Amino acid sequence: MTTFDEREQAYENKFAHDEEMNFKAEARRNKLLGLWAADLMGKSGDDAEAYAKEVVLSDFEEQGHEDVVRKVAGDLGDLADPDTIRAKMAQLLAIARDQVLNET
Repeated sequence: MTTFDEREQAYENKFAHDEEMNFKAEARRNKLLGLWAADLMGKSGDDAEAYAKEVVLSDFEEQGHEDVVRKVAGDLGDLADPDTIRAKMAQLLAIARDQVLNET
């Protein structure tokens, strides 16, 4: 294998790893968002966990995170507007990335 091939392989491996970490962090962010929203709705325990799972699954409806914003905003109603939810998502993404990096 040439040096160029080795560099290319290393770059591809790093890209794959970074994408996996981003996916895990976004899924964790969505779970944390679901738990936050569940708390606002007065849910706890298994009900909160089940709702958080629904939020995670809602992210697979379309590309991007607006599907999650729509779900949570629809469920929260007057408790939080979409801009508040987006701000919370940004805050939770930093926390989720930290958690994912510390697990590996």
